[in-house]
Amino acid sequence: METDRKLGEFLRARREITPPARVDLPDAGSRRTPGLRREEVAMLIGVSTDYYVRLEQGRERNPSDQVIAALTEVFALGADAVAHLYALARGSSPADDTSDQVSPNLIRLMNSWPRTPAFVINQCMETLALNPSATAFYERGLRRTPKIGNNTLRAMFLDPVAREFYADWESTARAKVAHFRATAGRNLHDPRVSELVDELTDLSPEFRDAWARYDVQIEPGRLRRFRHELVGELTVTTEVFSLAGSPGQHLITFQADHDRHSAEALEELCGDVA
Repeated sequence: METDRKLGEFLRARREITPPARVDLPDAGSRRTPGLRREEVAMLIGVSTDYYVRLEQGRERNPSDQVIAALTEVFALGADAVAHLYALARGSSPADDTSDQVSPNLIRLMNSWPRTPAFVINQCMETLALNPSATAFYERGLRRTPKIGNNTLRAMFLDPVAREFYADWESTARAKVAHFRATAGRNLHDPRVSELVDELTDLSPEFRDAWARYDVQIEPGRLRRFRHELVGELTVTTEVFSLAGSPGQHLITFQADHDRHSAEALEELCGDVA
């Protein structure tokens, strides 16, 4: 089954990036990978090596809650990664409601924020709605080509302008991939997910590396730096909100409360809209 293969991929990826020191194991001898060995994980979670190997190979389909909890502790999984692990282990319904229709009430609310860029993305990282401030912010700084379209993940890895526009490109790109992992895990059967992964895997070595890490986390609120061609470098505080009743959709807002220059720069960008 597809979910069995993905469960094994997840466990293998997390095992290979978990250092022995994190679980108080001595780093004895040379290792083909810097992470844990299968027999070490099996010992730590209290199962046989054969059982754990079957998990990674997709031949064991029903790990108990106790095993999942032990894996969570060994791999130090955050809340989003734990939810993803449970979805892989218990299966995900293709009938999950992942509508791309944004609530008209939310759009009206976003449009009432003249100096707060805000936009909504879906589980495939496609922009579903932008308020006028966000449109001004991006259209004046990140000029996307028709080939890139409105997909923020595709723009991040395939548009050379993005590497200049995002001042912390590498960490931002990894955060977006982890966010994509977390939201796409709601519906593993959506062909748009696999098509996007296949496209970016073929075209971007950086995406391949980030995807192989199997980080899973809804992008948290954070400071993000931009190099904007009209106002220079500015720092904004981003907040990410899950939308109740709209699985996979997230509202993202920008506020420039970090320093005076950034506040004035954002005011300049959004002033015409206001």
